[in-house]
Amino acid sequence: MFIIDAHLDLSMNALEWNRDLTRPISEINSRESGLSDKPDRGNALVSLPELRKGNIGLVVATQIARYVTPSSTLPGWHSPAQAWAQTQGQLAWYQAMEDIGEMRQVRNWSELQAHLADWNNGETNGSKPIGFILSLEGADSIVNLDYLEKAYDSGLRALGPAHYGPGRYAFGTDSSASLSQEGKKLLRKMDELGIILDVTHLCDLAFWDALNIYKGPIWASHNNCRALVNHNRQFSDDMIKALIDRGAVIGGAMDAWMLSPNWERGKSTPQERNVTLNTIIDHMDHICQIAGNANHIGIGSDLDGAFGKEQAPADLSSISDLNTFPELLTQRGYTEADVKKVMHGNWLNALEKAWN
Repeated sequence: MFIIDAHLDLSMNALEWNRDLTRPISEINSRESGLSDKPDRGNALVSLPELRKGNIGLVVATQIARYVTPSSTLPGWHSPAQAWAQTQGQLAWYQAMEDIGEMRQVRNWSELQAHLADWNNGETNGSKPIGFILSLEGADSIVNLDYLEKAYDSGLRALGPAHYGPGRYAFGTDSSASLSQEGKKLLRKMDELGIILDVTHLCDLAFWDALNIYKGPIWASHNNCRALVNHNRQFSDDMIKALIDRGAVIGGAMDAWMLSPNWERGKSTPQERNVTLNTIIDHMDHICQIAGNANHIGIGSDLDGAFGKEQAPADLSSISDLNTFPELLTQRGYTEADVKKVMHGNWLNALEKAWN
């Protein structure tokens, strides 16, 4: 079944982790043998060949670069201009992947329809380009709103204003503040341009501000349920209800700490905690129970988002194993129509509403 993954940090892996994503996953991990500069060295799950193997033909692919103040303990760039430059390097990588036929940028409904026709033509996936919709995770790199227009012209179609900690436009995970005036201006400009608002990572105060201010299309690319794992990174039931009311889709994220209460980084393992793809379905089910249907869930794996196999569902050997989801969903009582919604249909519906 054709699969859409609504959140992958591909360019971050290519440039900051120095992974050649055109190569087999075994080769990527072999080249990292003995390295310890990143917590997930040798545990990568994502490459372009593995996406093709799993029939994951369309992804929402990120740019990401945080600005940090001198007092911040988070990693990041020391000026917004430097953060912008980092995102432009990431954009250059995506463009290089297009030039060699590995990827294909999707910016509008007609391009999406053409890409889907290519992937559903009955031919083998071996050489088909992976479609990508460009998203920005955290808005710190938008030096001013003129830069948002530049980003849109380069194909940016979704934006999450916050990531971790205090941001220039919005506060994110493990921080708390209402939207600043600049944050409100950013949302209004996004609305004007038709950029999808990704509410993932917004702190609670900023989340509610954003829903009141922004009138356009909304999704949550990679987020789970606070009722199952209690942390401010997750959505409360009231937040989920509000997103359902706005017609949003919520992508299930696969970082094990979001799936197992009191996870200890570097100590807990997916095996001992029994974190599997079925654990993701627990969160999806919770959203479905609130909605009364399966119209608001999808996949936003975040695999290799600064973690690897050591902190991913135990039954994943690579991202291609997402193609086991349909069987697992069927075993949990999902109809064939609902399985298609989860694997691609809900994201396509959201894009049609946003673009068509």
